[in-house]
Formats: sequence, C-alpha cells, structure tokens
Amino acid sequence: MERYYQPEIECAPVEKIKALQDERLLKQVQHVWDNVPYYRHLMEEKGVTPADIKGTQDLHKLPFLTKDDLRKAYPYGLMGKPKKDCVRIQSTSGTTGKRVVAFYTQHDIDLWEDCCARAIMAAGGTEEDVCQVSYGYGLFTGGPGLNGGSHKVGCLTVPTSSGNTERQIMFIQDLESTILCCTPSYAAYLGETMKEMGLTPDQIPLKAGIFGAEAWSEEMRQDIQNTLGIKAYDIYGLTELSGPGVSFECSEQSGMHINEDHFIAEIIDPNTGEVLPEGTKGELVFTSLTKEAFPLLRYRTRDICVLSRKKCSCGRTFIKMAKPMGRSDDMLIIRGVNVFPSQIEAVLLNAGYPANYQIIIDRVRNTDTFDVQVEMTPEMFTDNVGEIQKRQAALEAGLRSMLGISAKVVLVAPKTIARSEGKAVRVIDKRKI
Repeated sequence: MERYYQPEIECAPVEKIKALQDERLLKQVQHVWDNVPYYRHLMEEKGVTPADIKGTQDLHKLPFLTKDDLRKAYPYGLMGKPKKDCVRIQSTSGTTGKRVVAFYTQHDIDLWEDCCARAIMAAGGTEEDVCQVSYGYGLFTGGPGLNGGSHKVGCLTVPTSSGNTERQIMFIQDLESTILCCTPSYAAYLGETMKEMGLTPDQIPLKAGIFGAEAWSEEMRQDIQNTLGIKAYDIYGLTELSGPGVSFECSEQSGMHINEDHFIAEIIDPNTGEVLPEGTKGELVFTSLTKEAFPLLRYRTRDICVLSRKKCSCGRTFIKMAKPMGRSDDMLIIRGVNVFPSQIEAVLLNAGYPANYQIIIDRVRNTDTFDVQVEMTPEMFTDNVGEIQKRQAALEAGLRSMLGISAKVVLVAPKTIARSEGKAVRVIDKRKI
C-alpha cells in the first residue's frame, strides 16, 4: 500500500498545484525584489518588475541565477532575511574554492524536513521503522535533511553519519535498522562487506534504502537490491535549494517526483536559455517558491534531464524528473562531493605547478577512486624518490583542504600527459554509471 506524508498536496489535482504555484510565485518574486538587492539588480537590467509576473506562465521573463552568481554574492548577497531571522547554514564546495553557503530560517528547515519525510514515506517508511542515516552530517545537507525527515515520520532515527563501516553494520544488525539513507556507492560497499561477512539478504533487517548525492545506474540499483534484500529509491537535491528532498522516487522507481508546492522545474536549452517543452531533454532549472532565507529564482542546476507528467501508479500528481543524464558544465561528483577541475587547477598553480594534469576516476569495489597525475616542469624534474613523495604528499594535503576529499597524486615527467590537438584531456572517468 502506497503511503503519503501529506496526501492532500502530494495527490492534489494538477490544477490545484498550478494555482498554488502561481500564488506562491507572485509572493516570492515580491519578497526577492524587496529583500535581495543582487537579484533585484538583475531584474532591473532585464527590464522586469514584480508587476510583470502574473503567474508561472511569466516565469521565463525572470533572469537566471548561476553558480557564478552565488560566488559573486558570497556570502550574504543572496540572503532574503536578516541574519537574526536565520538559524542555520549548510554548505557545499564551489567552483574555485569559494563555497556555496545556503541560509535557513526555522520555517525553511521545517519545509525541507517535510520534503524529506515525503521521500521516506514514499519508500514505505512509518513510525514503526528504524531509519539509519549514513550520509555525512555537518555542513553537508544529506545527514541533517534525512535526519529531520525521519523525525517527522516518527521513525527511530540512528544518526550514524558516514564511514566507520563496522559500526554501521553493528547498528543495522543490533538495532534492526529497516531503512538506510546514504550514497549509493556506500550502500553498495556496505552490501559487499556484509556479503563477505557471510550475511545473506534474509539475515539483513533492512527493507528500503534512500540513496542520492551521486550518479548511479540501474545495474547498480539491482546489485544493491539483491545484496541487501531491499528496494532502493533515488532522491535528488541541491544545497542551493535546501538539500535532498527536492524530488524523490516512489514505488514505481521510474523517475523522481518533484515537490511542486515548493519548487517549479523548467527544462531549458543550455546554450540559448530557451524554455523547452515537457518531454524534451535539456538543463534543469529550479525556482524555489517557499524558501525565505535563500530564495533562488530560476537557478540553473547544470543537470541534464527530462520532465514527464505521465500518470504515476503511486497516485502522486507531482511532475517527475528522470535521473540526471549528465552535466552542462564540468562538475564531477566523486564520493558524493562536487569537484571542479578548476579547483584542482587552483591548488596546482598556487603550489607552482603548471596546469598540465589529468584526473582519473574509477569505481573499484563500489567506491570511487580519484587519482590526479601532475606534470612537473623541466626545472622541477628530479629522480629523487623521497623528494617526489614529499611533493606528492604536499599536493594531496592541498587538494584535501580544497575539496574535502582525498585524492592520490602522482607526479610525472614533463610532456608525459598525452595532448590531443595540443589540448590535454583533463578528465578520464572510467566509472560505469
């Protein structure tokens, strides 16, 4: 039996959802115009005022926001409420070391947790469940979002955070955890480890998993489901919009329902910015309808996907988005963390290395490997192994500080990274996803 957290909106007639979006959009545009000078200036440049926006049909008239705007406005330039009304920040890494910092009022957190509660109930969660949240806590949105959603559903919440696999498995067994929330690659790793321990799916108490923050294939889903004996559900979100729970999968497992009472989704042509018809592949753009502290309008996610309003067997009427099929920028997601080649470049240049490098990513035993090969200049070149190891360790420390995850650095002789038509291939992604 399908369960809903807020059935009156999750299963509302589409006309009711559209009317709510129109009403909320007008309020939000006025709120942003009055309280966010940065965006008001963008509107003025485009010759648009709140009076020009009569409903969602006028959304296309508003200017876009990009990650570059977030960097320029860092830290407080896009805030819609004074600091005294905000109670929390969450953060993710940005393109050049400037982090994306999102702000929340208590009301924002309540609504975000509602969205995560909807995802947990769509995965079959109830107050009878034990929900183990193995996403990272702290600045990362995964842990806090699902933790709050789990509380709202009334699950017994186990806030294990990420890592410490032995303890994760002990709690799954001893506390009889039924729902697991983490990245898909970590779920697969937990499954592999349990298999090595001789545990069969029927000896694992889990029944469902809510996995997001990185790309994963249908094959990976099947593997996780078979190893853990669960049903694996996808969840999508961005720190800029709140975090996980912008959209979530239901029992049909055929795309993620977008919480349309809080977010309007558009698909645009990434090159022209033109809005594309439903069912067309393009870049996903979100407008946040209810965020008070960080109210982003027409934020370009850079994720490429398709929207569909095809009737869903679960009874929800929210539009669905397909799994993102790639990016319209150069961002990589490694172990759930956003990584931009420009960040790696910044570390190398600051340490006096040329920007001749290659990023090699693979997935070994369900965990992303992350290697960076860096060319030395002829002046730097040495065959002193101790010296090379010391330099590699220094770069690894610099990258860990910039990215928040560890990479393995290998220094190579000058001119050894292959050039194609004079331009090095910067990223080699061997993951089958």
